[in-house]
Amino acid sequence: MFLKNYTSDVPTSQTIHRIEQVLIRCGAAGITKEYATTAGEIEALSFQIETPNGKVSIRLPVDVQRAWGALWTDYANGEKLSDDGQRIQWNSRKKKVRADFKEQALRTAWKIMQDWVEVQMSMIQLKQAETLQVFLPYVISSSGETIYHRLANSGVAGLLPERAK
Repeated sequence: MFLKNYTSDVPTSQTIHRIEQVLIRCGAAGITKEYATTAGEIEALSFQIETPNGKVSIRLPVDVQRAWGALWTDYANGEKLSDDGQRIQWNSRKKKVRADFKEQALRTAWKIMQDWVEVQMSMIQLKQAETLQVFLPYVISSSGETIYHRLANSGVAGLLPERAK
C-alpha cells in the first residue's frame, strides 16, 4: 500500500497546531477542536471562512479507527490472525499486535490532513480553485451535518452516475 506519512513521529498536537496556523494565515476564524468522547482524542477541527457567498462553517474530521485498521491490515498482509483479530498467529516472524498501531494511526491521520489542508489552501491562493470548490464536502449544512453526509444519506439522486446492479 502506498501511504504518505505512515512513519511520522511528529506529535499530533504539533500537527494540529500547524493546521490551525495555516487556516489562520488563510483567513479562517473560530477554529474549534472536537474531542472523541471515548478516547479524549481530537477527532475534527471546525472553523469558519469567508467565501464570495458569505461565511461558511467547515468541519475537517479524521477517522482514527479506520486509519488504525488500515495500518494493521497492511502490516498483517494476509498473515493468519488470532480469533479476536488483534494478533498475528504465534508462528509468524511479525511480533507486533494491533494495539501497537493506535498512536501511529492518530499521527498519520492528522499528518495527512495537514498535507491536504496545505495543498488546498495553496490551490486557493494560486487561484487554481475556490474555497467552496475544495471544501464543499466538509461544509456544515443548516441541519448540522456536512454536505457530504447530507448527500450520501439522501442517495444523491441524479447527482452521481447510477451504480451497476
